[in-house]
Amino acid sequence: MKKIAFTILSLVLMMPSMAQTNFGSFFDRVIYYGLRLGLSLPTINSDEELLDGSSSKAGLCLGAVIGMQLSNTSPVYLESGLYYIEKGGKGYHYHQVAGSNNYNNKVNKKFTYDLNYLEIPIVVKYKAEIADDLTVQPFGGGYFALGIGGKIKNHEDKETSPSFSSDGFQRFDGGLRIGCGIEYQLIYAEAAYEWGLTNISHSDFESSHNNCFYLNLGVNF
Repeated sequence: MKKIAFTILSLVLMMPSMAQTNFGSFFDRVIYYGLRLGLSLPTINSDEELLDGSSSKAGLCLGAVIGMQLSNTSPVYLESGLYYIEKGGKGYHYHQVAGSNNYNNKVNKKFTYDLNYLEIPIVVKYKAEIADDLTVQPFGGGYFALGIGGKIKNHEDKETSPSFSSDGFQRFDGGLRIGCGIEYQLIYAEAAYEWGLTNISHSDFESSHNNCFYLNLGVNF
């Protein structure tokens, strides 16, 4: 019993030095917070004609991020956050006029696909200082997204339907993100591209994937 008590007491007495050794350097690492606002230029590449939005459209990108230095000895950071981002695309599909077999009687119908997501990116970023208070920050990683709303618009027939439905797209998406940022003092700007790896189509035989180029401006604290 005395040996057990002595062991516990020894561990308690050692905890401050252990905490200083193991956690002191951790809490000394740089942590930053940021706000982002920008423009998204997305497309949807699909094997299904009525879901193919391979022409880009403009959307909103809005988010907040947090980053933490991975090592006290190198300018490498892990960054994540939460974004609201508008994806989708535009498509033009030919449809046969009812009762006609003449190719010239086909009509070109315009479709707009609005897919709005809440997105969590996870990237590793390297901050290279090129001048006083000026850094260039290439980064790469991935993202996970959940569809929260949107509509598919048939402009010719003036019809709309939900984007996330059994006849549309699945809500969950994920893929790769690569880009580069530049920061001067508190001001930050970046350009990046996302490749959707998840098949957002409900079909087991056809695939649909999000792709998105975006430009963001913001501040880091």
